Amino acid sequence: MKLFAPAISMLTAFAPPLAAQDWAVGGYDPVGFVSGRPAPGRSDISTLWKGQFWHFVSEDNRTRFESDPGQFAPAFDGLCPVSLAQGEELRGDPRFFAVIGDTLYLTRSNADLRRLQQAPDEILRRAKEIWAARN
Repeated sequence: MKLFAPAISMLTAFAPPLAAQDWAVGGYDPVGFVSGRPAPGRSDISTLWKGQFWHFVSEDNRTRFESDPGQFAPAFDGLCPVSLAQGEELRGDPRFFAVIGDTLYLTRSNADLRRLQQAPDEILRRAKEIWAARN
């Protein structure tokens, strides 16, 4: 299996737009968000989970993620909680993130991030209700 790893790395290196479509959290290291240091992950340190490639800045972060992906993955599968609370399923942007408790949330914009920070209990309660009803 290790013989195929360089070939797979070569394929993703030559087709970043295609591969980027399957990159979770925009290619950022999800462990970095929770630790307060978000950074783009490396394409050579990744794992496949829930049909997406998750990239990491280090092997240690990949190991931490693989031991408990749900701890690091954004809530609502990366949908913006503000949009979700309004009944819309719009993808969040990793540039506008919040960690509340130990949970990562991605919002669509700086305005939505401010809304979430101003009324987290209300927005998250409503988003969780809608999410539970749809799933």
